Amino acid sequence: MVFFLCCSVLYVCVHVWDAKSRKCFIIIRILLSVQFLDFKNHSVVAFLSSSMVRQNVGWSTRSIYLALACLSLTLHLLLAIFCLSVLQTACVLPASSFHSTLSSPRMDTRHHQSFSHSPSSSDASSSSHELKSSPQNDKQTLTGARNVIQKVNGRSKLESLFNHPLYNLPHPQLQEDDCLLRVKTDEDAEDAGSEDEEREGDIKNDSECQEEGYDKVTWTRDVETHPPWLRFHLGISRWELYNRKDPNLAQLTHYLATQRILSVVQKTGGTQLKLLLSFPNYGQALLKPMKQSRDAETDVNLFYFSDFERHNAEIAAFHLDRLLGFNRIPPVVGRLINVTSEIREITTDHRLSRTFFTSPVGNICFYGQCESYCSTEHPVCGQPHALEVSLAVMLPDLSLAPRRSWRSPWRRSYSRTKLARWQKDPAYCNKVKQTPPYNHGTRLLDLIDMAVLDFLMSNMDRHHYETFEKFGNETFLLHLDNGRAFGRHSRDEPSILAPLQQCCRIRRSTFLRLHLLSLPDFRLSDVMRESLAQDPLAGVAPLLSEPHLTALDRRLATVLKVVQTCQDWQSDVIYNDMEGYDEHDQHPD
Repeated sequence: MVFFLCCSVLYVCVHVWDAKSRKCFIIIRILLSVQFLDFKNHSVVAFLSSSMVRQNVGWSTRSIYLALACLSLTLHLLLAIFCLSVLQTACVLPASSFHSTLSSPRMDTRHHQSFSHSPSSSDASSSSHELKSSPQNDKQTLTGARNVIQKVNGRSKLESLFNHPLYNLPHPQLQEDDCLLRVKTDEDAEDAGSEDEEREGDIKNDSECQEEGYDKVTWTRDVETHPPWLRFHLGISRWELYNRKDPNLAQLTHYLATQRILSVVQKTGGTQLKLLLSFPNYGQALLKPMKQSRDAETDVNLFYFSDFERHNAEIAAFHLDRLLGFNRIPPVVGRLINVTSEIREITTDHRLSRTFFTSPVGNICFYGQCESYCSTEHPVCGQPHALEVSLAVMLPDLSLAPRRSWRSPWRRSYSRTKLARWQKDPAYCNKVKQTPPYNHGTRLLDLIDMAVLDFLMSNMDRHHYETFEKFGNETFLLHLDNGRAFGRHSRDEPSILAPLQQCCRIRRSTFLRLHLLSLPDFRLSDVMRESLAQDPLAGVAPLLSEPHLTALDRRLATVLKVVQTCQDWQSDVIYNDMEGYDEHDQHPD
């Protein structure tokens, strides 16, 4: 029995081979050698014993042999017990390493991508790559797996939504003046002399930029030579910021999430900390750092103008705007960056660099300079170097595409004691309708679209909006600066819907899409969850918690109820912007 037990132990150690199991194998070999020698000795003893028995050996000799056999068996049992005790500590795989391999595999991948460009800070990179396993991570991994299984077994709700006719309406034919920017043609070029001078200047600039770390410019009139950010700029039209079907959109978000960061400076303007990033191909992005956890809910006693700006709110706002079919928010993507190697070591902004410090627990922090929450009491900290941020692609420079800022008629008072005029006058919309540019065109409908978006994500901080000057009043509104959205999920703010409630007017396309998103097959919370899962930071944790997703469905029902109330006492609530569209496709059944 002991012989077979040792053989079994040998089989286990051979299949579980590590540094310690080699010791087990050596011990087993010694035991087997001893077993074999003992087996031969026992054979000899048995032979001699049989001879002596035949020769009538005395009782005392047989007693000695029996005692030796018992002693040998006892030694074998002791050695077997010792071998098993060594095997338990040396031949079993470490449970922690196996567990950490299973938990959050996407998180590890994102870390590798985000920190691949930080060779100058090896200590920072190595420490920030360490991932800790926790029950929360296990739950997130299981949740992600369940979502994948659901998508495989059934069809994707997001894909079905974007395949619906309401999301594939024909666009008006673009005229020459409907494009924000265009590449110069040969006819637009100046005389040859000035072109030669320009080329010489470009060569000098190229050499200077290469020294600074920028890529050499090889762009031509061929769009294939343009980087993703430039294609995005050239794709902006009078009617939308981007085309959802444009393949460049996926390239643009990937570019934001993976491009090497060349320089970082603090963005001027605004009340809270924002950074401006530059990439080697001359692209730029607006960075908003993580200031609070995703599950944190804004205190109900806090005024809207005192709330934090949230990085995940910027990301979620982009996805929600796209799901509503607006396409009026610049693409935003989440990213994990290294605070040390990707901000502190490359910034040339002294206002920013001198605010870095190490927290009592060893995290690298900074706070910058701004009007609100830029102090050691409200720092931005890595874990210890890894920091979640949102990156929004920058719009074309104002020198190329000037924008006009408009004060919203439903702007709040930003006072702790005063109410805005629209909050005291139920007939306020009648006055707005008589004021340019709301007295003609679709500007008022655009404003109501924006109010619906803000109500769904509980954004009370919409004091201004912008448009491109080139397009005049016949264009869409830019839905910028959404960092204070998604602050509360347990409470809705009906006053955000004041433009819809007071004017009782809404686009037909907007209304039908809202109705479509209220149906079980296209439920807003489900498609929002699926859309957000495509962001790189979804591998760390869901960008919106389940209570926020549930709140989206609840608020959507409120919007539809307001429209129904308007229709009960007014006939011209729906503005038909879908003339010529087949009646069968207008009802999302």
